[in-house]
Amino acid sequence: MSFNIGLSGLYAANKQLDVTGNNIANVATTGFKSSRAEFEDVYSATKLGSGSKTIGNGVRLANVSQQFTQGDVNNTGNVLDMGINGSGFFVLSENGSMSYTRAGTFKVDKDGYVTNSDGSARLQGYGVDANGKILNGVLTDLRIDTSNLAPKNTSTVSSTINLNSTAPIIDQTINPFDPSKEASFTKQFSTPIYDTQGNKHIMDQYMVKTADNTWKTYTLIEGRNPDGSDPTNPLTPPVASTMNFDSSGNLTSVTTPVVPATVPPSVTTSPDLKVTGWIPGNVTNGVWTANGAASGVVTVSMDKTTQYNADTARSIPSQNGYATGQITNLTIDASGVMLANFSNSQTKPIGQISLASFTNEQGLQPVGGTSWKETYSSGIPGYDAPNTGTLGEIHSNSLEESNVNLTNELVDLIKAQSNYQANAKTISTQSTIMQTIIQMT
Repeated sequence: MSFNIGLSGLYAANKQLDVTGNNIANVATTGFKSSRAEFEDVYSATKLGSGSKTIGNGVRLANVSQQFTQGDVNNTGNVLDMGINGSGFFVLSENGSMSYTRAGTFKVDKDGYVTNSDGSARLQGYGVDANGKILNGVLTDLRIDTSNLAPKNTSTVSSTINLNSTAPIIDQTINPFDPSKEASFTKQFSTPIYDTQGNKHIMDQYMVKTADNTWKTYTLIEGRNPDGSDPTNPLTPPVASTMNFDSSGNLTSVTTPVVPATVPPSVTTSPDLKVTGWIPGNVTNGVWTANGAASGVVTVSMDKTTQYNADTARSIPSQNGYATGQITNLTIDASGVMLANFSNSQTKPIGQISLASFTNEQGLQPVGGTSWKETYSSGIPGYDAPNTGTLGEIHSNSLEESNVNLTNELVDLIKAQSNYQANAKTISTQSTIMQTIIQMT
């Protein structure tokens, strides 16, 4: 019997050496989780019990459990290197077969898909619609689209403006508005706007104080009326909007004549200016030439305009149009949203990384390549965005290192060696006893 007990001890010590050696071998493996050999004693028993004098039959390997503790997350400088700080697993799909990993060493293949380091599986996440809205709920292959960002024509312009209440009044009967004469207007503001083909145009607003608490605004694009006509031509004069302020300097109304005029003249009263009839084009040899693009209606918000005793000035305007852009770089935030930055100063989400969680992580089956598969024991995966619920956050430009504690493993190595030697001594002692018995006969 002692031979079998000693042999079981040798087997157990050998398995402990195997597990410890595997941990040490993977001390530098990204996302690796250390394992622990767990043993249980062996007793033989009859159907009615074994009584109180039963001697054990040795030891056996009960389980090799992986320890899903957090590894150190260290910076690498590569944007597609990602570490998870907290719980959860990256989701990979290889022709529809799902696997799960903590190793965030990703790259882009020739088709723009984000894959694992050997290119065999694609990273899963949530796609976006045409407006950049994340489509949660349906996993898809994440892809970095390097095509140009289509231009968008300007439809809204907004800014904060103050008009100096002490500015001199301009008598337009004597000094009519003329964009070429600075004396005919109080202040000029310029704003870049874009047509449907991404061509940039300059929209100029000329502020003219015509009476106390009353200002007129003339809007020209590329020095022309919105319809492309010459504002200096008496037959096509620019159309002015009138702004009225109360005694406290607050804007009360913006009145804009409707073009073409009706009888009686029709006006709109709103805090917005509507620049309509805009025909994108350029002046060539004094002739206005359309460029084939469309414009739509540009709404210039004036509701943040005041008239106080301070310099006439405007904050930096904001407008929602832009030219075509090429992707310049990629950033990934803590919630896994992949943001593409373009050469036209636009930023657009192109996807969001999804993480998987399991009720019993210990039940996952390791399949190599620092990956695991779902099993009956692990339970089905739950998918969600990083930083949601108990899921950890994504650290881009970083990788999670192995959680192997090398000092502990070296100590375990010494202990396993001692165990092996001790069990070998058990067999050696039993052999000596057997030899003594044989010699007595």
